[in-house]
Amino acid sequence: MSFLETKDLSFSYENDKPALDKINLKVEKGEWIAILGPNGSGKSTLAKAVVGLLETEKGTVFVDGNELNEKTVYEARQKIGIVFQNPDNQFVGVTVRDDIAFGMENLCLPREEILKRIDFFANKVGITDLLDKEPANLSGGQKQRVAITGILAMKTQVMIFDEATSMLDPYARADLMEYIRSLHNEGITIIMITHDIEEALWAERLVVMKEGRIVSDGKKEDLLKSRDMLAGAFLELPVALEISNLLGDDEEAKAVKTFLWELSSKR
Repeated sequence: MSFLETKDLSFSYENDKPALDKINLKVEKGEWIAILGPNGSGKSTLAKAVVGLLETEKGTVFVDGNELNEKTVYEARQKIGIVFQNPDNQFVGVTVRDDIAFGMENLCLPREEILKRIDFFANKVGITDLLDKEPANLSGGQKQRVAITGILAMKTQVMIFDEATSMLDPYARADLMEYIRSLHNEGITIIMITHDIEEALWAERLVVMKEGRIVSDGKKEDLLKSRDMLAGAFLELPVALEISNLLGDDEEAKAVKTFLWELSSKR
């Protein structure tokens, strides 16, 4: 069984059409996937469901081989962390140090271990100078790094970023994406929820959602050639990839395609 798996997962908000309609998804350890789709496609609802923030109507979520339920949800949250679009919604501490400690205190870790992890992961993420500041006074990029530090301090194995860059300026956004890549290089599984196809290009695998369903799932190189599927999900390719898809298959065209692909995927 995959590290994270959903089987026929379904959920509806009150008096509305299904937000999730029989979702079957498998995520292996060490993957970096982007769950992509327009607003209302169900991608954020799926993220909340797999960390136990929503009680689904039908279907099952498995985390590391265990079914997610009331008895296992706290254990699952030690393995999967989520960073939301607005990190202010996650802050509970008066200071950054308090906020990072909160999750570990809920795990009843010894105080010495909590302090040790705060120092280690604050240094790792580069926020040591922020530990005694109030989270509300930080910039958007700093807030996201604090949220990431709190999750890393719990030694989670999977990190979900739910539209985590959408409120950042271009510089903070690029900085956060580079840091996410460094986390992935260290072996952390990354699930990125986004409506931005350029951001999704950082991932290795794309899962495209529309109206609560998965309409496509595969390697990005394959999915980005399917213009009709992307258009049907209200997604547009970056201009460089649109041009690439129009080129032929001779050697010169292949060289240009490679260049355009590298340009678009930031690799």
